[in-house]
Amino acid sequence: MSKTQPSEAAHDVEHERLGSAWQGVPAPDYPESAPEGATLDLLLNAWLGKFTGGISPAALGNAYADWLSHLALAPSKQQTLLQEAWKKIGRWQQYALQSAMAGGAFEPSCIAPLPQDRRFDDPAWRRWPYNLVYQGFLLQQQWWHRATTGVRGVTPHHEDVVTFTVRQWLDMLAPSNFMLTNPVVQQAALESGGASLARGAQHLAEDWQRAAMGPYAPDTRRYKVGGNVAVTPGKVVYRNDLIELIQYAPTTATVHATPLLFVPAWIMKFYILDLSPHNSLVRYLVGQGHTVFMISWKNPTQEDRELSLEDYRQLGVMDALDAIVRITGAPHVHAAGYCLGGTLLAIAATTMARDGDARLASLTMLASQVDFKEPGELSLFIDESQVSFLEAAMWKQGYLDTKQMAGAFQLLRSNDLVWSRQLRHYLLGQDEQDSDLMAWNADATRMPCRMHSEYLRRLFLHNDLAEGRYRTAGRHIALPDIDAPIFAVGTLTDHVAPWRSVYKLQLLTDTDVTFLLTSGGHNAGVVSPPGQPRRSYQLATHGHDAPYIDADSWQRDVPHHDGSWWPAWQAWLAQRSDAQVAPPAMGPGLGDAPGRYVLQT
Repeated sequence: MSKTQPSEAAHDVEHERLGSAWQGVPAPDYPESAPEGATLDLLLNAWLGKFTGGISPAALGNAYADWLSHLALAPSKQQTLLQEAWKKIGRWQQYALQSAMAGGAFEPSCIAPLPQDRRFDDPAWRRWPYNLVYQGFLLQQQWWHRATTGVRGVTPHHEDVVTFTVRQWLDMLAPSNFMLTNPVVQQAALESGGASLARGAQHLAEDWQRAAMGPYAPDTRRYKVGGNVAVTPGKVVYRNDLIELIQYAPTTATVHATPLLFVPAWIMKFYILDLSPHNSLVRYLVGQGHTVFMISWKNPTQEDRELSLEDYRQLGVMDALDAIVRITGAPHVHAAGYCLGGTLLAIAATTMARDGDARLASLTMLASQVDFKEPGELSLFIDESQVSFLEAAMWKQGYLDTKQMAGAFQLLRSNDLVWSRQLRHYLLGQDEQDSDLMAWNADATRMPCRMHSEYLRRLFLHNDLAEGRYRTAGRHIALPDIDAPIFAVGTLTDHVAPWRSVYKLQLLTDTDVTFLLTSGGHNAGVVSPPGQPRRSYQLATHGHDAPYIDADSWQRDVPHHDGSWWPAWQAWLAQRSDAQVAPPAMGPGLGDAPGRYVLQT
């Protein structure tokens, strides 16, 4: 059951304005207490979601109706598209003729792939007739992009949805995905005497068997929690119904007096911050003399459906802070949040500032947003229709299933996570290229029904935190109240928390913000240990009273530094920590790290 319940007055005010974050979703006893028709609506939507992967048909229908109706009212756009089509057909025919006259290969091609598109890099694609196949595909892809964008009157969200879904179909039908149109697959089959295809068929059969067996499938993972990932020594020193708090054992004679608390996202498990020893941010910081604590979230079940965002704040961040102060005796604590954990940490820090709680020495936001107006490609799955449809599925089972969450992230990078994997694994017969980061990425968690609904509605849909409408304990909070210094990390190619969105912290807070932009994406950009090649970052501090610098100007003018960003952050923490002291005693041992909750499936 929920630890905290909003007051009726607060609910009434919220309902009058936009609808409560939770009143849009029935309580768990809704089928017994609500009108029969509403129950049937939910059951129908939940049943339908099993076949659509949680995607709302109404949301897709609205987007396509918007696009098609405005396209029908735009004869000049139709004329432009028709002219474009004839031009592309002519270019392709000319290229085909030139290739035939050149004996099967002709350069330059009539269209080049986008820089991030590596599907046609192999020289085999330059041979006839495969050069004609992939060139024709790229021309079609370009035409469809122009057809789905720039239609006057279409809302930006619907345009993004249509463009995205059309791109998914094109990615699925790309010639690289089929043996008959992929020269690389054919060449591998000939050179191996068909062994590559046989291995691919074996991989497919094994994957089918594993999917059919579900939780009963044998564990063949190379990376195992507590075995070769999440192995930094420590103890579980606190446990409640939502978190385990891990204290890591010191490895230096003295430590910084100010301890550090990590608040990871609960969408995935905490050990992205404690992967293999050479990739572990936790191990690195412990080695630099920091006393590190980590929240490990429970993997919720149907019984936890009523857990709210407020419960995550109180049972998570606040209970962890209380335990750290009690164990170490330190008056102040550094706190670092990753992804959604950073958003929760910002909510907790703002609440503490409102209530006069000055225990936070600093905040670090790792790829975390507090303003959700520009949340990146995740916004494709978030509108009123889609959230309502998803709420029905969560109402039925009590949580958002791991497959639904993983499927959304896979769609955002379908070329890398779906089709390129199928090409390598099934058509080329290559073994999985496993890594600790990939193993972590596959180890997903569930999301409680109420919490996830509040998260989507109050943060993504209504942007209440950034716009001053968010409440904790029944009272409003405001981000400018935070006076602890902030270190914010954005990652250059982040599709979950775009760095320009993370950068908005400078506009929304009234404290010193040190912003760091690092190479890499949402996960690989954070996991950036010293010594890794091709890593770089930019770093600058914006004083609370300094003039604002826009994101593009910041990126253009701030110097680049080669290497990992970890040492720069560690130095920033050390400058804001108290003097070196003997390591504090370990808290009461409730078991060895990584604890029990992280092992829940």
